[in-house]
Amino acid sequence: MDFTFTEEQQAAVEAAKAVFSGVAPDGVPSPALTAGAVADEFDRPLWARLAGADLLSLVLAPEHGGAGLDPIALCLVLRESAKVLARVPLLETSAVAMAVQRFGSAGLGSTVLPRIGRGELVLTAGANGRTGHDPAELAVTARREGEVWVLDGVQTAVPWAQCADLIAVPAHNAHGRAVLALVPRTHGGLSLAEQISTTGELLAEVRLDSVRLESEALIEADGAWEWLRGLLATGTCALALGLGERVLSMTSEYTSKREQFGFPVATFQAVAVQAADRYIDLRAMEATLWQAAWRIGSGAGGALPPAGDIAVAKIWAAEGVRRVVQTAQHLHGGFGADTDYPLHRYHAWAKQLELSLGPAAAHEEALGDLLAAHPLGA
Repeated sequence: MDFTFTEEQQAAVEAAKAVFSGVAPDGVPSPALTAGAVADEFDRPLWARLAGADLLSLVLAPEHGGAGLDPIALCLVLRESAKVLARVPLLETSAVAMAVQRFGSAGLGSTVLPRIGRGELVLTAGANGRTGHDPAELAVTARREGEVWVLDGVQTAVPWAQCADLIAVPAHNAHGRAVLALVPRTHGGLSLAEQISTTGELLAEVRLDSVRLESEALIEADGAWEWLRGLLATGTCALALGLGERVLSMTSEYTSKREQFGFPVATFQAVAVQAADRYIDLRAMEATLWQAAWRIGSGAGGALPPAGDIAVAKIWAAEGVRRVVQTAQHLHGGFGADTDYPLHRYHAWAKQLELSLGPAAAHEEALGDLLAAHPLGA
């Protein structure tokens, strides 16, 4: 098994580090001190710098002005973004763009994808359904009327919806099959209700009331929504990994300087053991992330479908990121709750990522169902 990244993937990491090096995690008001949203917009200047560094076109095909890289490259960049709590819809825009490129029509791709790479178009996706617990595609119906599609339903907790130009909405048609619609935010029949995440960022409940779309704006290809859903989940695991790595680094720096009884607390066995356990969590999160991203991008076969690898990555990410920030808070003592120190922000972002991924027990159950349906010895 070779975990070596390609030269192109490594170059993407270096470009990401350069762009994110100037980002301050506390660049907006603290969610702990703000009753409403911490900001009305994402970080537009950072978005422009990402476009200038060709990181928004990273996963686009060369014919659309991109580098043609894979989900692993995207996850590498997302990992770096999470270390500084970058407030940009990089995951959502890139994932939807890849789905359009892979499953959409040539006309849709030529219209949308070049503008994404230039930073002119922002995309997001509704992946939480009506309640956050039901399959997202079941929350919206798509019926055909002549040459147009009509959508009705709700998607909750859609990130960056107030700022996005297009919202990817999963739905189900009359035959119960999942389809994927790209709906302009300002389209007639679409309305947004403000919601606020644990991080203090704006989310939206997206309501569709007889939204009428041309056929080209709807992707009917088999597996399109399932593929996009898997990529969004895997990208979220990459964010959890990057955040956890930065938090453990902050903890190492703090415990190396904080002294008790004349010695750095990092030299105490109880502290060292807890930090070592969290390091193991992060390495498990990393290994399972790359396995899932590789399966999504390569289409390689395996004993289980890619959903199995994604479930394993989600189990480790959801549990791991929670354990890392809890240990960090414990080892920082009261300093970890100081709103003048950024650790409390990382804790809020970690909780939001954990909620987005869903409970590990649910993913373990899904993995069990896959194992039952695909006996490993068969």
